[in-house]
Amino acid sequence: MPVESVTYSELGTRLTISTKAARALAKRLRLPRSLLNDGKSLVSVDIAELRHTQRPGRRKGHVALAAKILALEAEIGRLEAAAAGHRADFERERERADQLMVELLQTARDAQEATARLEGLLRAAHGRPVGSSDSPGLGQRRPGPVAAHLVAADRKAAIRSR
Repeated sequence: MPVESVTYSELGTRLTISTKAARALAKRLRLPRSLLNDGKSLVSVDIAELRHTQRPGRRKGHVALAAKILALEAEIGRLEAAAAGHRADFERERERADQLMVELLQTARDAQEATARLEGLLRAAHGRPVGSSDSPGLGQRRPGPVAAHLVAADRKAAIRSR
């Protein structure tokens, strides 16, 4: 066939390769090139005599890489779903912990109020400050029986107030 002047993109289309690959082929074969006024290059080539075949390994590599990318994207999707589930568990446990903290603070406040009420009852029952040692009596006893007496008195007061 006769020698033709074609652009890199036309050469790539005829050889079923990319424009960049056609340009690299023209450089490697040292084909005569000329520059047009619009900035495009023309390559003088006899396409029938040109012996060019695509490398088979490159296509397989692209397919394998694309398959690996798809597998990784699927793995990312699975991990994102698992992370969303873990996030929901975290939020649920955080709310539970906040609720338990509120209950704990309320219980501590109730215990302080009960302690103050029992100390008041003890003072009123004996007419002296708690733990005074000037006269023998409830303040001189061991703490266990005193605590039992105070708890019993508190229960009676709570039942009466209902």
